[in-house]
Amino acid sequence: MTNIPKPKPRKPVPYQPPFRDDSTVSSTPKPYQFVSFPHERPRLQHPAGHDKFDKNRLHGTLFLSLIVKTSLHVSTGIAVPGNDIATRVPLIKTMVQGVDKHLTIQGSSLKGCIRSVYEAITNSTLAVVTSKYGDKIPSERLPCRNKQELCTASQVFGALNWQGLIEFNDAKCESIGFNIGFMPSLYRPRPEPGSAYFNTRKKVNGRKFYYHTVCTIEKFQNQGIPVQLAAREYTFTTQLQFKNLKPEELGTLFIVLGQDSNCPIALKIGGGKPIGMGTMIVELSQTKILQNIDDLRSHYSNYTPNNNYLLTGEALQRFIKTQIKTAYSRLVQVPQLQQVAEVLRYPTDREPPEGMY
Repeated sequence: MTNIPKPKPRKPVPYQPPFRDDSTVSSTPKPYQFVSFPHERPRLQHPAGHDKFDKNRLHGTLFLSLIVKTSLHVSTGIAVPGNDIATRVPLIKTMVQGVDKHLTIQGSSLKGCIRSVYEAITNSTLAVVTSKYGDKIPSERLPCRNKQELCTASQVFGALNWQGLIEFNDAKCESIGFNIGFMPSLYRPRPEPGSAYFNTRKKVNGRKFYYHTVCTIEKFQNQGIPVQLAAREYTFTTQLQFKNLKPEELGTLFIVLGQDSNCPIALKIGGGKPIGMGTMIVELSQTKILQNIDDLRSHYSNYTPNNNYLLTGEALQRFIKTQIKTAYSRLVQVPQLQQVAEVLRYPTDREPPEGMY
């Protein structure tokens, strides 16, 4: 009997998404824009530290309400069978954490969203750079590595081996329940074929932000990746604790949170940004401010809460305006803020993109 040789096993071929020729779609309006870097190099300074409360700085808590304006999905990274959460789809990406069944936005996601805007409107470095494009980043914008000399954003939000001055808690939806949506399979960014990402010196054009739109693309209602969604007008609540912030640093944070009436911007967070998802506005209901050593000593030496440090209503608005004015005079880069405002201004009349871009 003749021995028939066994065929050699074929190596698995990795999945490749359909090729997108950017040169054929470059004329289509993009759903994003780049915010340029300031011309001056970032000023690196020694951070405030955590060993004590500085009597010349601000400490306290911001009480935030985040109101969804276009469908929102911030993934937990877990996909479960649909019948686990009472839906007929076979498998769904979740947005619920814990046993109380409330939709949740992780504090880390909220921090990243806020930090990216804070970086853009101050003279700061980038927080993270992938090794693939490290040579495309201007050297002065590479992440801070020396914790004794940090840029403005790194002093506030942290850097490698350095904890920031703001603590972000998870934001929890006020109500129980969710919508089921379908998110399309989106292409990864492809900067290689196009010129949108790089200037004539082959360096990046700046920081990338997606526009807000009036709604999300509706044609994916019954196809794509099933996800849990927070629908329009769902409200999330959270608190930000901060310590040792300069007035201008807190004022810049207020601007990022959309509290400057002359620059009304909204947050863009979670998945599906290219199709219009993830727009949230921020309402600041009250703020606890500890401004001197006596406030701190009294606050931390009493067992019962003291509401004397809470600012609400007109007193809160006056405080916010004072800090924002200081931020404009000492920290904010006005040209970059104007560029950010063009992208993140809300309300908007911009429609989501249709087709390839």
